[in-house]
Amino acid sequence: MVDFSLSEEHKGLIETARRFTKERITPIAAACDHESRFPMDVFKEAWEIGLVNPTVPAEYGGSGMGELENAIITEELAYGCTGIQTSLLANGLALTPIKLGGSEEQKKKYLGLLTSEPVMASYATSEPDAGSDVAGIQTRFAQHGDDYVLNGQKCWITNASYARFYVIFATSNTELRHRGIAAFIVDRDTPGLRVGKKEDKLGQRASDTAQIFLEDVVVPKANLLAPEGKGFKLAMETFNQTRPDIGAGATGLMRRCLDECVAYAKERKTFGTPIANHQLVQWMIAEMAIRVEATRLLYQKAAWNLDHGVRDPIVSSFAKAYGADSAMQTAVDAVQVFGGNGYVKEYPVEKLMRDAKVLQIYEGTSQIQRIVIAKQLFGG
Repeated sequence: MVDFSLSEEHKGLIETARRFTKERITPIAAACDHESRFPMDVFKEAWEIGLVNPTVPAEYGGSGMGELENAIITEELAYGCTGIQTSLLANGLALTPIKLGGSEEQKKKYLGLLTSEPVMASYATSEPDAGSDVAGIQTRFAQHGDDYVLNGQKCWITNASYARFYVIFATSNTELRHRGIAAFIVDRDTPGLRVGKKEDKLGQRASDTAQIFLEDVVVPKANLLAPEGKGFKLAMETFNQTRPDIGAGATGLMRRCLDECVAYAKERKTFGTPIANHQLVQWMIAEMAIRVEATRLLYQKAAWNLDHGVRDPIVSSFAKAYGADSAMQTAVDAVQVFGGNGYVKEYPVEKLMRDAKVLQIYEGTSQIQRIVIAKQLFGG
């Protein structure tokens, strides 16, 4: 039986996240964007009420929520600011490979750390010459006895400046491509690990993004997360789990665009009447509503699949690609509805447009999603 209704527990979760967003995120979003500042006090408050790390299993101190619940939280937080939302929930990207492939000892230590105190963790695949092409990473590892030594550079890493530990992907031999990749859990205080400059970004400026440098970083065997040849698959499975969240974040951003435009169109007058009465404005706003609903259905289906053991990665790619592209178009249209006012920082839609762009880039570009989708359609 098909059922699109949400449970009372889901409705309660939405209410909690929506109230938190209204009270703690929306009022400070513009200032955090302007100052390129992440509000750590907001992170700690979100952690206290269970909005951070929701998918950590109960046996490691978490609430054991599913991907659907995680995505619902994402949508609500993104309504206030996708930059703050990205950093609030980036632990999910770091903890997912540990949950999927970690040993019992690794899960107890690192998942337990995330639930015992409000700390951050980062996921690190991207490099200066390896963004979409994960198999092309250049960071190297070499085994020395029971230890591994890592050398290389990671970039565009969310929360790198604050993370207590990192999940880092490296290769034994660049010529092996995906067959040479392994994954490691690296503690922040490991000698040789250095966090580089914080990026000055176009959008999502409240989210911390920085480089990581690895110079003869010694990682013990106990922190090997995926052995050589298994790291690439773990990275791809992680993205399959987290891509619905991008669709959810896109939905939250589009909802904000829609609400702002409806309110503005009722107030703003041209030719002696509110612009809400002009058919072309109505058309743009109607399209926004269509995209919100369609993206929500896609991300919720993708999350439902993951929670019920249905392995169908194409749906996660549908949600990510359609959601990201829809968010960008919706934000551009929102600026158009606001006209000249949309182009100045006094109004919120210019920030929404800047924030939307990266949804088409991180965790697999919109172009890469279409390659993934096409390969699955052709049986590749």
